Amino acid sequence: MSRADRCDIAVVGGGPVGVVAALALHQAGFSVQLVEQGGPPPPFDPAQYDSRVYAVAASSARLLERLGVWPAIAAARISPYRQMQVWARAAELGLLFDAADSGQAALGWIVEQDLIRAAAWQRLGDLPVRTGVQVLSVQLPEPGGDDTHGVLQIGNGEQLRARLVVAADGADSPLREQAGIDTVTWRYAQRAIVAQLTLAEAPAGRAFQRFLETGPLAFLPLADGRHSIVWSADTARAAELLALDDRAFAAALAEASQHALGEVTALGARSAFPLRLLHARDYHRDGLVLVGDAAHAIHPLAGQGANLGFADVAELVTVLAAARDAGRDWASARALSAYSRARKAANLEMLALTDGLYRGFGSALPGLREVLGLGLETVNRIAPIKALLARQAAAGSG
Repeated sequence: MSRADRCDIAVVGGGPVGVVAALALHQAGFSVQLVEQGGPPPPFDPAQYDSRVYAVAASSARLLERLGVWPAIAAARISPYRQMQVWARAAELGLLFDAADSGQAALGWIVEQDLIRAAAWQRLGDLPVRTGVQVLSVQLPEPGGDDTHGVLQIGNGEQLRARLVVAADGADSPLREQAGIDTVTWRYAQRAIVAQLTLAEAPAGRAFQRFLETGPLAFLPLADGRHSIVWSADTARAAELLALDDRAFAAALAEASQHALGEVTALGARSAFPLRLLHARDYHRDGLVLVGDAAHAIHPLAGQGANLGFADVAELVTVLAAARDAGRDWASARALSAYSRARKAANLEMLALTDGLYRGFGSALPGLREVLGLGLETVNRIAPIKALLARQAAAGSG
């Protein structure tokens, strides 16, 4: 077997989290190969706007900066948001986060998914990449056995041996299933509608989110002055909204936001996707570890899905490099357990928060939604608590 068929770490999945994991592990000194079922992304086209955007937190931006990815993103287009307004009952009474309250330049940056992926792929350089091939099966090493390498059977008939397989193959991860890792999962009776639009009176650099009984509605500022919306609505309501013509949809959107951002003056195409919660009961097996959506998927109301995945990557690299530098077996169950403990705690906290908010604001219990809305208004008047929440929002997870 040639050296090209052997590596320290095989990363399966070339989405934003997978390619960032490959870059970070390679930068840390591990021999890495990336395996992606599809092809490499096309060069970023500034004439097009991707409808899927991420609210990138400071922790994620720092990781991308260390990997040399952030400069390419910043040179293309990013949209910093310095404020975030959250409300349930009335916009003027809700919670207003301001980066200035935590001494930060921004709470985060709105970046298109396609831009992050294209910029990260450009940094791969001579890192070995296998594209257009599917991983048919994975054979993990036997605990305590003589052979410490797992074996990936690739769709083109080749095999790839690796001390560690990083599964970054999405929420429906075939590798997770093959490894026998169970999940806790349920589907929300909601769909998220995404679109890009222009608003008449939206302040620059401010994100907005209103909690409605049928689901949260978020407005994320884009670099060209438009906004990207994520409107999570009960399945029946989402179907109604998607069936509306542009004029009626714009009117429904303005009403749902209590006209706090003015009227919709231009509206792009709409699409929708179902929402679910997923959490893997284990984050690793001998020879395999989960990152990103393969380990967890959350409701988008907090905008933290991608940040959790990037935090997984940062923690994994830290744990593996520390074990290696201390002369320990970096692919051992001990090292992987340290990663799992750290990331499970952080991820479960965010899953519980987002699920609790979804259920609380959508609750049919008399008065509960009003109490939660009043809580937002109260926090807005307590400066120390508000400043603490602003720092957490700016830092992101991890």
